[in-house]
Amino acid sequence: MSKSEEQQTIVEEIIVNYPPKVGRERKQHMVVIDHDSEDQHIQADVNTIPGIMTSRGCSYAGAKGVVFGPIKDILHITHGPIGCAYYTWNTRRNLAQPEDGTDYFLKTCLSTDMQEKDVVFGGEKKLYNAVKEAYEIFKPKVIGIYATCPVGLIGDDIKAVAKRAAEELGVKIITVSCEGYKGVSQSAGHHLASNALIMDIVGTEDLPDPTPYDINIFGEYNIGGDVWLVKPLLERIGYRVVSVFTGDSKYGDLAKAHKAKLSILMCHRSINYTNRMMEEKFGVPWLKVNYIGIEATIRSLREMATFFDDPMIYENTEKVISEELAKIQSQLDYYRSRLKGKKAVVYAGGSRAHHYQDLLDDLGIETIMAGYQFAHRDDYEGRKILPEIKEAPHHKVLDNYHFERAAEPAYDQSRIEELKQKMPDHLMNYEGMMTDMQDGALVVDDLNHYETEVLIESLKPDLFLSGIKDRYATQKMGVASRQIHSYDYSGPYSCFEGAINFARDVDMAINNPIWKAVAPPWKASEKGDEQS
Repeated sequence: MSKSEEQQTIVEEIIVNYPPKVGRERKQHMVVIDHDSEDQHIQADVNTIPGIMTSRGCSYAGAKGVVFGPIKDILHITHGPIGCAYYTWNTRRNLAQPEDGTDYFLKTCLSTDMQEKDVVFGGEKKLYNAVKEAYEIFKPKVIGIYATCPVGLIGDDIKAVAKRAAEELGVKIITVSCEGYKGVSQSAGHHLASNALIMDIVGTEDLPDPTPYDINIFGEYNIGGDVWLVKPLLERIGYRVVSVFTGDSKYGDLAKAHKAKLSILMCHRSINYTNRMMEEKFGVPWLKVNYIGIEATIRSLREMATFFDDPMIYENTEKVISEELAKIQSQLDYYRSRLKGKKAVVYAGGSRAHHYQDLLDDLGIETIMAGYQFAHRDDYEGRKILPEIKEAPHHKVLDNYHFERAAEPAYDQSRIEELKQKMPDHLMNYEGMMTDMQDGALVVDDLNHYETEVLIESLKPDLFLSGIKDRYATQKMGVASRQIHSYDYSGPYSCFEGAINFARDVDMAINNPIWKAVAPPWKASEKGDEQS
């Protein structure tokens, strides 16, 4: 039996234990990679089946927790029950460095703490008083208000409250109506946050002393300090980073982002909306990059050099690559010798399930299964299938803004088309995760707990990369697990140095002798049968 046939058998074993209707639905979310097949499609961005234990988050988590939360000088106020605010308070490890003369509110958690009486009688007065009190205490330059489920259900007008408070207090207030029930996952919150970024922040300030090498870093939230490796690397080559969306970022940097010459996009799903709107409105092109993994980082740096087509950038790029490889080569060889031939399952949000396959490949680890929590079909199959995607009912509550060009672009269209020919998969494009996966690998969208148990027992991976919701259950099944949402208080994992940090942590996880003392349920039952 071929590897693909074995994987397909596992899929059938999963489906047969569902009720027929549920089985038919879930089967559409599972694909065994076969590159000889011209049309391999996967279902994504639809409602999780009620009763199934999913790892997804909500729209509020995507807007406040992922996109706006890392902005360190916006005073964030959650309008809703206290549990919502607490859920997004310092849980993602989006690190930020305080700066002299700049507000720093990253560790501050503010909420209106809605109670039953507020749901019955309305919470607008409570929100206004909360904004006023917060301003009197902290004196912020910018305040963000984020609505959770009860706010939308009772109809509180947070925009009207914000407008009144802004006029009376003389402070800028941004609102995001990101009630958790909007959309089927946190992806809807990313969309809503992107709309707010474009409508209320980007383009509101000018960039002094522009240079030919000004860039934005998109889809980077400084988990474990990732951007603190990425940014110096780019600056050594000669780029100037105007803004980071949104790890360790400031309001003023984001406001100037429209003046950059290029945006490089890391996490496609979380913020590609902003890239698309910035290209429409300001003519800023974007390049899909990946600096999780050594070879992926090298490719991304060289494609950036190709875009700028400058002798100095070319020379510095190769110099930095050589210097960084020389630093890590001996450690890389060591960890490869200990990890080569291991098998991994990757289940993450955003684009990380794709990105980390490059890093695993650098270490000789085979990815046998991967999936996303909140991806759309284009994250799996590439942007080429966008015209085929039918608008789902939940998309109708999410505004899709389109703009006429508001500024002269840095490059004429003929130059962009020429560059697209050189980098067809990455300039203003994303080829999707499935394109890069090996034949026989399994792809599962919106993986649930039951499927996780079956797949671990069947595939017997050495490593499970996911989030906190899966970690401990996986380890009880005798499989090493590492978080790639918050790095288990380790990291950073980006670029060259980060790859070695990751290799060290994975080596300690997989080759830990503790696994000899752990008996997963199926092994324990086998042992019991032998004794009987």
